[in-house]
Amino acid sequence: MKKFIIGKKLGMSQVFTEEGLAIPVTAVLAGPITVVQIKTKEQDGYCAVKVGYSELKENRTNKPMKGIFEKVNITPKKVLKEFRIEDTSSFEVGKEYKVSDMFEEGNIVDVSGISKGKGFAGSVKRHGVATGPKTHGSHYHRGPGSMGMASSPSRVFKGKKLPGHMGTDTVTVQNLEIVKIYSDNNLLLIKGALPGAKGGMLIINDAVKA
Repeated sequence: MKKFIIGKKLGMSQVFTEEGLAIPVTAVLAGPITVVQIKTKEQDGYCAVKVGYSELKENRTNKPMKGIFEKVNITPKKVLKEFRIEDTSSFEVGKEYKVSDMFEEGNIVDVSGISKGKGFAGSVKRHGVATGPKTHGSHYHRGPGSMGMASSPSRVFKGKKLPGHMGTDTVTVQNLEIVKIYSDNNLLLIKGALPGAKGGMLIINDAVKA
């Protein structure tokens, strides 16, 4: 069975091994998730499972979304996410799945989230380009660099690293280890740092390269 879950980033901490080594971990409030819809190849052209996460007040739900949840007789969910899988036979519409149903300690996972927004940033911060000379004679320190030749080709080449909006991108961190699972609290401790700010939504999947 393909393993996946939706969670909320709580922040970073550390745990200690029996040998006394400190392991940096990120705490994630993972699940429970509820199956809202199962898509089949015959009806939809592909196989997938649509799940909902985090309760939402009914008065905050619009009419089309309310109809989706009423059809399967579950409470409205704040987050809806579709996961493509080859075999949907192990999932049931309306059934709730906890983090302990999906993962075990020691599993390797990929985690996706929205990175922190940095606003408008220059080339040095945004792309890590080299700065100009720091001596008194130089008047060019943190600029974007040469814009290209003069009359030919008379344009800036595509892909030139320039200042602009930085952050709020979908970022995936691969091959992270699940250090600890607290099934009673739906808490997941994942080794290392995860993308996004505290309170941000995270998608946790089986590692594709493990």
